[in-house]
Amino acid sequence: AAAWLAFLVGLSLAAGTHAYAILIDAHAEDCFFEHVKMGTKMGLTFQVAEGGFLDIDVSITGPDGKAVYSGERETDGKYTFAAHTDGDYRFCFSNKMSTLTTKLVVFSIVVGSEDSALSADDRHDKLSDMVRELSESLHNVKREQDYMEVRGRTHQMINDETNTRVVYWSFFETLLLFSMAVGQVYFLRRFFEVRTMV
Repeated sequence: AAAWLAFLVGLSLAAGTHAYAILIDAHAEDCFFEHVKMGTKMGLTFQVAEGGFLDIDVSITGPDGKAVYSGERETDGKYTFAAHTDGDYRFCFSNKMSTLTTKLVVFSIVVGSEDSALSADDRHDKLSDMVRELSESLHNVKREQDYMEVRGRTHQMINDETNTRVVYWSFFETLLLFSMAVGQVYFLRRFFEVRTMV
């Protein structure tokens, strides 16, 4: 498991977006860390894909221990913020409220550019600004597409489960109606049957 996590971390370092799908056991909490400098724009997008009531506790904590965001029993969400100080930011998903159910959480962490990292010449270069804005917009569109894909899969899974339950219930009702019809025919025959005494 550690080798797999190291592979994912190494793979995610090649790009500004880190996307994961993790299973969180009941009574467990998984945290991920991102080291950034002050002023860097960061974002978290997540969706609970399966398990229980499709809810999870989410928290984002800064290097100074200050809570950037905290939410309870959320099914999905998108949060964007700028780093208020240099250091490791912690993104945690907690399933401590669940007693039995393991949950599948699909999420991505996006690390943008720092505002202070640009030189004075680059700040005034209109073409560079436009390219940077276009790049960020493309990342946002890709993130939104991924989010909608996971959301679509989740809703498809719910629809399939509901359809299966409806089919089973209909089959049970059909058997029940057939049994009642056979029973009624039997009792009506017995009612009209003429008995002879010997």
